[in-house]
Amino acid sequence: MAKQRAYSKYAQEAAVLMGEQIKLGRKRRQWTEKNLADRAGISRATLQKIENGEMSSTIGLVFEVAALVGVKLFESEKLPLSKHIEQARDKIALLPQRIKATKKVVHDDF
Repeated sequence: MAKQRAYSKYAQEAAVLMGEQIKLGRKRRQWTEKNLADRAGISRATLQKIENGEMSSTIGLVFEVAALVGVKLFESEKLPLSKHIEQARDKIALLPQRIKATKKVVHDDF
C-alpha cells in the first residue's frame, strides 16, 4: 500500500477554497455536475473530488475546470496571465541561475 502524502493546512484549505469557487461558478451557470464533467472530459466522480477539495486531483484538471466556470487564477490585478508570466520570468532572470546548497548547520533548539 502506498504511503499517504501529508499536506500542510494551508494547502488543504487552498484546495477546499478552489473547490468551493468551482462549485459556485458551476451553480451560477446552472450546470449540473455531469454537464461540467462532460465539458471538462472527466468523470463526475473526479469533478466531485475537485469540488470537495481533495488533494488527489491533478492540478491541470483543477485549472481546466476552474477556467470552464470562470474562476480567475492569478488575476487579482486585472492583468492577463501572459503579463503575470512575463513579470515572473523577468524576476527569475534577475536571480542566480544556480543555487548552491548551504552547508551551514542551523541550531534551532531554543
